[in-house]
Formats: sequence, structure tokens, C-alpha cells
Amino acid sequence: FQELTTEPRRYGFHGTLKAPFALQGGTTVDELVAACAAFAAESASFALQGLSVNRLGQFLALTPNAAEQDLSAFAATCVRRFEPFRKPLSESDLERRRKSGLTPDQEHKLVEWGYPYIFEDFRFHMTLSNKLENEKEAATLEAAARAHFQDLTDRPRQVESLGLYCEAERGAPFLVHTIFPLTGTQTPDQSLSKCRGSK
Repeated sequence: FQELTTEPRRYGFHGTLKAPFALQGGTTVDELVAACAAFAAESASFALQGLSVNRLGQFLALTPNAAEQDLSAFAATCVRRFEPFRKPLSESDLERRRKSGLTPDQEHKLVEWGYPYIFEDFRFHMTLSNKLENEKEAATLEAAARAHFQDLTDRPRQVESLGLYCEAERGAPFLVHTIFPLTGTQTPDQSLSKCRGSK
């Protein structure tokens, strides 16, 4: 299955909360790390009903079994909280994202926030495969993934940490920079995940 999992192996096993970004001029990695640490120290851990192996378009991924409002709210908070560190996308990056076909609202999110699938369009996923265009291969990999993750899926989970990943250069493997335990008392604000908002 290695040829079917090259991209997720480059990204590492994680679920994206804020899309990858280059640092805005005038900001530093140390400042971003400090901001992540402060956010994690404020934020309380929270529960998920569970994850399972599912098709996500033509990809295979671990996704929630049901709507997870706390998770969506936590992701929306991450998008907003770390936005000051994000360098605006280049025109080529904007055009690359637009090729997938965006709604007017997603276009607004892309321009304003650097990624179209946030807030109401956010769907948590831990990618397990490349794009699968062969149904036989997709079905075989899906069955293998379900067997591999059977001891971890379809049961409650606790979100207890936030990770900061880095990419030495575009196309390089993602590396774990720091894992921040969620040690605070502030629960996710669910209202943040239901509006596209402005900066």
C-alpha cells in the first residue's frame, strides 16, 4: 500500500486545525511557539464521540462518527488565534486552491483567512491515503485500514493536546516541532464555528 499513502506519510499522522502557512513578516517561530503555549495553557481538553475510517471524496481518512461541535469550535478558534502569524497567500497559491471549485463563501474565506474549508465548511480528518481513483484499490485499502484501526475507532476519545508542525521547505516532510498539552479551563466557543466573520 506504500504507493497509495505517499502524501499522508509526508504530512505525518495528524488532523489539521489551521491550514499550513508561511510566517508573516515581522513574526518569528519563537513568537508562534509562545502563542501556541499560551493558547494551550488556557484551553481545556474536550471529548469526541469517536473516529472511524471513512471515504472523504476520493481519499480515505479517519473522521468523526457524528457532528463534533467542540472540535469544530476549537478549530475555528485556532484559525482566528494564529491568523496574525500567517503570511497572505501568493496569487499562485490562491489560483491553485480555486481549481477545486469554490462557493462564493469559500472564496471569501480563502482570501480573508488563507483556506476555504473553515468555520461552517470545516471537517476534521486524519488523511490515510492519496487520491484513490481505482475503486478496487480503494476498497482493499479501506478494508485494511478498518482492520488496522479497529482497536482505536468507534469509541470516545479525548483531545488533550495541540501540535505545531513545521516544513523545512515546500514539499519536505512535516516534522513535529512541539506538542502542547491542553491544561486550561476555557472550553471551545461554539459560536465561532458558525460564522465566517472578518479579521
